[in-house]
Amino acid sequence: MTNRAIFAIALAYASLMIEISWAKEPGLADTPPAETWMFPYNGDIPSCDDSSVLWRIQYEFEARETNYWRSGLVIEGFGEPREIGFRTDGLSYIPRRYCRAQALLNDGKQREVAYEIGESLGFIGLGSGVAWCVTGLDRNHAFSPACKAAGP
Repeated sequence: MTNRAIFAIALAYASLMIEISWAKEPGLADTPPAETWMFPYNGDIPSCDDSSVLWRIQYEFEARETNYWRSGLVIEGFGEPREIGFRTDGLSYIPRRYCRAQALLNDGKQREVAYEIGESLGFIGLGSGVAWCVTGLDRNHAFSPACKAAGP
């Protein structure tokens, strides 16, 4: 048997095991909430309209557009920040809040921003982490299609 054949059999077996494990979806009783872990989460996540979260999106957007895309676009302000999901992945996952807001850009256009705030996902696990996407400006398609991957 060649190395390729052995690799193909091993890959097929691994795929089958993954499918079987996904078929046995555990109930809430089987998976303890993240608050009971050895290093627990507390579910304390900033709200969608928290000024530090919105400032971070503004700052990172401007840095990316200036340094990488050289577009000169900046977010001048936000309107209507709203929550669209909280811990929608389940209690045993890292607590996350999913949000949307309208962003007014310096080109006069208003675009939707999808963002998630995750507990302990900041630099080296300190503070909240924020992942965001401005609809129509996801040039590297990190959250394709149309920033839907930045939501629940």
